[in-house]
Amino acid sequence: MLKDLLALQRLDLKIETYKARELEIPKQKNKYKITRDRLDAELKASDQKVKDLQVEQRACEGDIQQKHQNILKYENQLLAVKKNEEYQALLHEIDILKKQIGVKEERILAIMLEIDTAKTSLEEDKKRIAAELKTIDGECAAIDGELAEAVKERQLLEAERGPLAKQIDPSLISRYDRIRKAKKTGAALVAMRNESCSGCNMKILPQVVNELLAGSKIHSCPHCGRLLFHVANHDSEEAAEIVA
Repeated sequence: MLKDLLALQRLDLKIETYKARELEIPKQKNKYKITRDRLDAELKASDQKVKDLQVEQRACEGDIQQKHQNILKYENQLLAVKKNEEYQALLHEIDILKKQIGVKEERILAIMLEIDTAKTSLEEDKKRIAAELKTIDGECAAIDGELAEAVKERQLLEAERGPLAKQIDPSLISRYDRIRKAKKTGAALVAMRNESCSGCNMKILPQVVNELLAGSKIHSCPHCGRLLFHVANHDSEEAAEIVA
């Protein structure tokens, strides 16, 4: 009976290991998320640069249009003024506007060159980032494959558990399951070593030690609650693993 329980525990510990892997494996993607976010920010910045230049170009064009309208207004006013001072003042305003238009037109030419450069840079960034994302997708797919394999292995082990558990006394398996649930991780069934529980390293009462040596009863450690057994009474592979 205890041999079967040791075999069950060996299975449960393997299942526990796979469950832990299932939690850890997806964390490998965290570094790729950081890279994705960085690449996304780079692409948005590159695209925004083009948009900002286009907005500035339209603003310059709108400003030029407004200044042309003001020039036309001043030119119409020239026809109505009679004083030379007013006439000269209007000419001065028109001259200022024309110079401002010239500055804006030069800026538009510069912006157009900057837009061409920014668009070329944007296309290069798109290709580079697409290649990097493709590599990341491949790495993430490999991680997903590793996770799927771990889930598959765990499920196969879980399928073995039912038939094995049925071979064990219900009251004993109930005690074992309660301990496993309470301890969350690790062995529920541990060896007695030097008259101590190898689970918590606390001393065991002499009477319990004698009964374990005789193999006459199954005891729980009074300190940690784990089930105890004497290794010499069990030469199974599972018992040897627990002692190791």
